[in-house]
Amino acid sequence: QVQLVESGGGLVQAGGSLRLSCAASGRTFSSYTMSWFRQAPGKEREWIAAITWSGNMTYYRNSVKGRFTISRDAAKNTVNLQMNSLKPEDTAVYYCAARQGSWTLNWYSYPYGGQGTQVTVSS
Repeated sequence: QVQLVESGGGLVQAGGSLRLSCAASGRTFSSYTMSWFRQAPGKEREWIAAITWSGNMTYYRNSVKGRFTISRDAAKNTVNLQMNSLKPEDTAVYYCAARQGSWTLNWYSYPYGGQGTQVTVSS
């Protein structure tokens, strides 16, 4: 059974940093693209970053480019999201997701998704 479990969320002041992790288990993810999404209260879930599991290609939403860094540790089957210079508008539940092939913006195109971790940025 495939499982994605996020961790690392919390409360941080504006300008601070957090590092999220997504632990993947249940299969080999060597051909999978991993993405992070987030959903703020009252808003749609939005894609923010993606990484190919073996290709080291990364992609970012414009609003997080230069502040967030996605990485993966193949040996540990984890994907991380380093978030720096956090802003109150980054407050959301953050989710990781996995799919075979290239990344997409659409959460529903990912057959595997985690339960999310809350990130709250105070002003």
